[in-house]
Amino acid sequence: MNLITMFLLQAQTQTQPQGEPTFFQQYSFLILMILIFVVMYFFMIRPQQKKQKEVVKWRESLKKGDRIVTVGGIYGTVAEVKDTFLVVEIDANVKIRVDKSSVVKDITDVQNR
Repeated sequence: MNLITMFLLQAQTQTQPQGEPTFFQQYSFLILMILIFVVMYFFMIRPQQKKQKEVVKWRESLKKGDRIVTVGGIYGTVAEVKDTFLVVEIDANVKIRVDKSSVVKDITDVQNR
């Protein structure tokens, strides 16, 4: 068998129809993308949403006398609570007004070092 005959036989086998692809072969990419999205939702998006709801609930439950830390690292005690902001006492007779969204944690949760 010479080289030309081998190439002709190879080309002939490649051009013959392979048959109908199965359902999985047709939609495998789509199924894989849906599966990746579902896994990402349950391991990344859903826990983050749950944590964000807990933070919002905690900020709404702040009351006078609670000890807090702001995003800027200011430690203080809540002196007054309004709808969108807090008045925080950071020293004797030193009060500042901060947005509720800038409060990040309760310092009773932070261990003393």
